[in-house]
Amino acid sequence: MSKIENATFVDVADDALAAIDACYENGWTDGLPVVPPEQSRVEAMLDMEGRPPETIIATHPTTGLECSLLAAAVNAVMAGCLPEYFPTVVAALEAANEADYNYHGSAASTGGSCQLLIVSGPVVNDIGMNAAGNTFGPGNRANATIGRAMRLVLLNVFRMTPAIADQSTQGHPGKYTMCIAERQESNPWAPLHEEFGFGPDISSVTVFAGSGFCNVENHGGNSPEAILDCIADSMANLGCITSGQSVVVLSPEHAAIIASQGWTKAAVGEYLFETAKQPVDTMKRVQKFVPREYEAQGREDMHRGMTPDDILITVAGGDAGGHSAFIPSWSRTRASIMQTKPIGVCIDC
Repeated sequence: MSKIENATFVDVADDALAAIDACYENGWTDGLPVVPPEQSRVEAMLDMEGRPPETIIATHPTTGLECSLLAAAVNAVMAGCLPEYFPTVVAALEAANEADYNYHGSAASTGGSCQLLIVSGPVVNDIGMNAAGNTFGPGNRANATIGRAMRLVLLNVFRMTPAIADQSTQGHPGKYTMCIAERQESNPWAPLHEEFGFGPDISSVTVFAGSGFCNVENHGGNSPEAILDCIADSMANLGCITSGQSVVVLSPEHAAIIASQGWTKAAVGEYLFETAKQPVDTMKRVQKFVPREYEAQGREDMHRGMTPDDILITVAGGDAGGHSAFIPSWSRTRASIMQTKPIGVCIDC
């Protein structure tokens, strides 16, 4: 049981607790107990895929280590996934495998990014994901275990071990798991899976190398500007502002206020981009001024991101409460670009 990427199965017939301890002894955990990868559970996971188990779905660009469907299934079992979650895990791994995502840099850097997954489309209801209250928090098996499967693949297959290959300065809890679902029924605009061109019946998952979560509170604002100014201020704080991408998750309450006055999602992105900025002198004073990025932006101040398209906007959360979220990218430069894949669709077959 020394190499999880070779899909060694664990026999739990005699002593389940001993099998859990064996997973610890082999270094297969994220610090929390895992479900021992018993063969029948792994096979049930693979039954959700139409391709051979040896199919490679992701490759670590620095070490050359490969993740097969079989290895992904083993780690999905250990994370606690049900078989019906596996197509989402596979799509997320294929998204992270795109070169622009920068699988190695986003996992190895001192910035300490997590793999934020945003799931959109019919699969959200099909597998019982939580898109409503506490969507970033605990309590939902699908949300928690799909995100955790991604982290276990990084640890067990790609050997991104904390304090060895993973040089995160501080890290954050999202590195255990960070997977949310878009709340389509409360979204006044087109859902992400349609925005990305997959149509109403095909779900999608977006993978973003994100830093720590920033809660944006405004209970009193009753205009788009009042709410978006608070979000833009969070995006442009000196600790966060870079040329990197951003994820903004609007609560249903905030989204309803913004949309009620006719604002499109494109208008929201444009406003946030134009407002989330710092003067050049301030950026120079704190030694975060990047001349080539400032020149590429072509504006008087330095803005977060390069264009409005660098801001992904979605809707999730409970019905009540003026709380939205901003998740910054992990790097001060554009070292990772978020990627989106359809779920359960084999594009390259």
